[in-house]
Amino acid sequence: MATRTRDSVRSWLLEGLQHEDVMPAGPHVVEAPHRRHAWWRVMCLTGLDYFSTLGYQPGIAVLAVGLLSPVATLFLVALTLFGALPVYRRVAVESPYGQGSVAMLERLAPRWWGKLFVLVLLGFAATDFVITMTLSAADAAAHILQNPFVPRVLQGHQLAVTLGLLALLGAVFLMGFSEAIGLAVVLVGVYLSLNVVVVTAAVLHVADRPVLVVGWKQALLSSHGGPASMVLLSLLVMPKLALGLSGFETGVAVMPLIKGDLPGRIRGAKRLLTTVALVMSVFLIASSFVTSVLVPLREFREGGRANGRALAYLAHAYLGNGFGTLYDVSTIAILWFAGASAMAGLLNLVPRYLPRYGMAPDWTRAVRPLVLVFTAVAFAITVIFQASVTAQGGAYATGVLVLILSAAVAVTFSAHRRRRRAAAAYAAIALVLIYTLVANVIERPDGVKIASFFIAAIVVTSLISRATRSTELRVTRVVLDPLAKRFLREVPGDEVHLVANEPQRRDRAEYEEKLREQWRNHRLDPATPVLFVEAAVPDASEFLTELRVRGEERYGHRILRLESSSIPNALAALLLYIRDRFLKLPHIYFHWTEENPVAAMLRYLVFGVGDVPAMTREILREAEPDPERRPRVHVG
Repeated sequence: MATRTRDSVRSWLLEGLQHEDVMPAGPHVVEAPHRRHAWWRVMCLTGLDYFSTLGYQPGIAVLAVGLLSPVATLFLVALTLFGALPVYRRVAVESPYGQGSVAMLERLAPRWWGKLFVLVLLGFAATDFVITMTLSAADAAAHILQNPFVPRVLQGHQLAVTLGLLALLGAVFLMGFSEAIGLAVVLVGVYLSLNVVVVTAAVLHVADRPVLVVGWKQALLSSHGGPASMVLLSLLVMPKLALGLSGFETGVAVMPLIKGDLPGRIRGAKRLLTTVALVMSVFLIASSFVTSVLVPLREFREGGRANGRALAYLAHAYLGNGFGTLYDVSTIAILWFAGASAMAGLLNLVPRYLPRYGMAPDWTRAVRPLVLVFTAVAFAITVIFQASVTAQGGAYATGVLVLILSAAVAVTFSAHRRRRRAAAAYAAIALVLIYTLVANVIERPDGVKIASFFIAAIVVTSLISRATRSTELRVTRVVLDPLAKRFLREVPGDEVHLVANEPQRRDRAEYEEKLREQWRNHRLDPATPVLFVEAAVPDASEFLTELRVRGEERYGHRILRLESSSIPNALAALLLYIRDRFLKLPHIYFHWTEENPVAAMLRYLVFGVGDVPAMTREILREAEPDPERRPRVHVG
């Protein structure tokens, strides 16, 4: 009974896991969504993350810089419109398949260093998405607890309510979560409409009482002096406001959902990015101004009624508790659903890169185990930060800034490679983002600490996975040129004899000596026709490869030449292909290596070479369980 229960639980957890012999290779081989939508509908999916920051951004801005919040927000908006927006409009052109700036940097940095660099970026991306879940849930909990109609029994239990929201989020994904753009459109539409009402009411209240603006100006001048000092301080504190830059990476990640052909999707993505940036900029400036003028500073601090919910405070104060409760419900819904958007981003991000690198266990292709892992991590971070919106701001900003900076760097190198004048402008944007990131990390290192944890976990898990999957058959397809096909068709009998040769001089003497060696070591009949096989490794960091075999004739000897990320994998795939395609049993002949077995294994894992005979045989053993049908490996 217990065994049956375990099997049922395992089947449920791994539901949807596809057991395939091979997987598609290449960064652009991505399953297309079943349905595509108009760009403005997809914009609402992006807006779950971006627009939801209105719930806490005004309060964080005031805590960072006090009454100077509107001025500092203007600089943030300038960075958004003249920095992040043009960068990501370019990313949409050069990486239109949903991989965003990470794919651009992957192309710029090939081989193992490129893979490790991508793993580091994935660590920061995981920081961004996980903190999106925890920070959004914490802010949703703040809106729940500050509502006057909420039972008193919940008061003072911010941590418990936040954990409950995260558990609910995880439960939804465990039950099955499908694409919900329709719901996102409704949530974003209602939320932005309510924000228009709240901000308009607040602006009208300020207009009716000009003395409020006069008082704010006087307090600002007495605290900060002249315009020069205000500008300088605004620039210095801008890293603390970086939350207002979130959402751009998500904007390019959802490009495959936009309706149309590739040029149409690119145009739609540009409209999406521009519209969301303009709408958010207007809301950021307006909300920052009215909250700074109308909300007492003490209410922004921990425990205050505007902490993490400045606009909700204004909704209750100027539109009544009934409308304020409606605003709270809308804010809670979009914040909670922003966490769902982040979870969906993680579930798409991990399978998109790590399996292609061979750096993910088999179970990561199933949704439910990943949901449990990410939910557990979100629980841990929430407990560490005690569900504080303010405390998590630094970690969130770090993840956001690293992703935007990576996009700016990728676009700069791309423009420089194409000799475009815009390269200098992109480089200037990257420098501003570097300053912003460094300043944020120095003042609030929590983001780097959390990102370091994710990076270490991803790198260690990935390398262990790569090692454990080293004997998988990793060739997606075998393609022979006409000459190679002719060589194999003309082999007489029902067997093919292949001699593995590590090419050096490639002269007549090398091939004659190799044949004599096989006759001595394996007692191979000199009359038996043989084919030489020569393999090279152009890039050992790749996991999945397409094997292309070229025929060549030198000094009367027939040679099959091939390239792959792993010589044993390439040879095993070729042998199986010959058996199945030409209906001949292949025999391959090696000589023993004099290398230390441990060193040989390490060379195989890192460079794709090493103890080739033993690894070729092991890969064949796993790929073909029937010894009678398995190609023969001879070592002497």
